[in-house]
Amino acid sequence: MNEELLRWTAYRTVPWKNGGGTTREVAEGAGWRVSVADVAGDGPFSHFPDTDRVITPVEAEGAAAMLLTVEGIPHRIAPLTPFAFPGDAPTHCHLPSGPVRNLNVMTRRGGASARVRIVDVAAAAGGTEPGCEADEILLLMPVTEGLALVTPDGRDTPLARLDCVRHSGPGTVRLRGEGATAEITITAPS
Repeated sequence: MNEELLRWTAYRTVPWKNGGGTTREVAEGAGWRVSVADVAGDGPFSHFPDTDRVITPVEAEGAAAMLLTVEGIPHRIAPLTPFAFPGDAPTHCHLPSGPVRNLNVMTRRGGASARVRIVDVAAAAGGTEPGCEADEILLLMPVTEGLALVTPDGRDTPLARLDCVRHSGPGTVRLRGEGATAEITITAPS
């Protein structure tokens, strides 16, 4: 089994590149990084040259968790809605309903790429079994309580909110329970 269980309580906290806050590092590899950032107030995003980003508010109030202005164009970002944008574009954040916690996926342009989607595990009969190919890394991060990783022998390993299961190479990962997970697929060159 090519799985690693990463616990929220063990993530390393580091300062933002622009010094405006902190982020917790979940996982990283050649040309990519996944983290969870706490955004306490309005302000500019850090500039990351040659980087693509996907941001998903995982804890927020209101219908619009954030108003992001990317290269002068405003975007309303709803909770649990992934939003992709260039990390090197001038970006300003406004929080209409207060602080937000974001899942942040960054990939080096021309190297790795990422897909992020929110999956309702309870809606899938018996759970969900996302998988990946040989050149992919799959990360599953519960964005609600009530999910478990199913081991090969059929036992459940409970997952806390914002824990992460990392799987690399061919195969599937099985989750079950009542809740939702962020499904992050990283495609990296061999």
